[in-house]
Amino acid sequence: MKKMKMKMKMKKLSIAALFLILTATLALAGCQPKDAVEAGDGAQGPSAELEKVTVVLDWVPNTNHTGLYVAQDLGFYEEAGLDVEIIQPAEGGSASLIAAGQGEFGISYQEEITYARTAAEPLPVKAIAAIIQHNTSGFASPVEKGIVTPKDFEGKKYGGWGSPAEVAMLSGLMAKEGADFDKLEMVDLGALDFFAATKSHVDFTWIYYGWDGIAAEVNNVPINFILLQDFEENLDFYTPVIIAKEELLSARPELAKKFLAATTKGYEYAMENPEEAVKSLLKAAPEVDEAIAVASQNYLADQYQAEAPQWGVMDLEIWTNYAGWMFENGLIESELEAEEAFTNDFLPKK
Repeated sequence: MKKMKMKMKMKKLSIAALFLILTATLALAGCQPKDAVEAGDGAQGPSAELEKVTVVLDWVPNTNHTGLYVAQDLGFYEEAGLDVEIIQPAEGGSASLIAAGQGEFGISYQEEITYARTAAEPLPVKAIAAIIQHNTSGFASPVEKGIVTPKDFEGKKYGGWGSPAEVAMLSGLMAKEGADFDKLEMVDLGALDFFAATKSHVDFTWIYYGWDGIAAEVNNVPINFILLQDFEENLDFYTPVIIAKEELLSARPELAKKFLAATTKGYEYAMENPEEAVKSLLKAAPEVDEAIAVASQNYLADQYQAEAPQWGVMDLEIWTNYAGWMFENGLIESELEAEEAFTNDFLPKK
């Protein structure tokens, strides 16, 4: 009987000890950050400090940028350890802002980079990914303006964003068609879109067919559209592109790789799920017309990668041909070292 009482006493002590251990364990867990507990050992929980990154757009948010917004909305950037902020430029393009360190990455165009790197005071920026494989941009106008070739630019008013690349492109195309560039008036439109601009301010503007061209279709607005490579084969260049400052690429290569890996996932998602991807764009920019965005996204789903082996890659021949045409036409001050203007090195290996 005495032995049984001793066993009962030991059993009670064991239960009490277990209770104390369990209580202490829970208390310790309660002292840890909640995210760290949920993440588990070895996992990077949401509480892990994210590296802040600023992306400067080329214009207002549109479907050229959808992959960025998808990566932001679906957590691809966060998974890569990045806290990405996407902003619009105050005016002009993004190249000068990126060169000045106002953002880590920017959205630009091959024509802007070509001009920037061959100017008297070159900008140290480099293209690191092509958003679209072929040039879908061109000059658009309401049909009643009667602009069907670059020759028709004479005596007209062009509305743009104040980039030297615009002057180069317009003067080059007009010279090829025997037109006098001095007879063209150029106006800086700021953020006015194609429809508002051509309604009361200018005769034509430079648009991406994947956005304003599709919008014209959706709204049944007939336009004339001059696709650049229809008049000059060397104008099938990369536009838009993602750019970075050369100093960042050499000093922080892993940041560029993480950013492009997540961005690639965003654009691949947009290619495979265009209408779902639009939701991410609209969440960030609710002012965007949903019907136009959906139609545009379906159009671009086949344009982002086209026949390229993977999204984002660029070809030296495209850079060389375009820069050669610019130089031959006296539109840039010196020949471009094309192999230095872009790189595929930071794209994910497939």
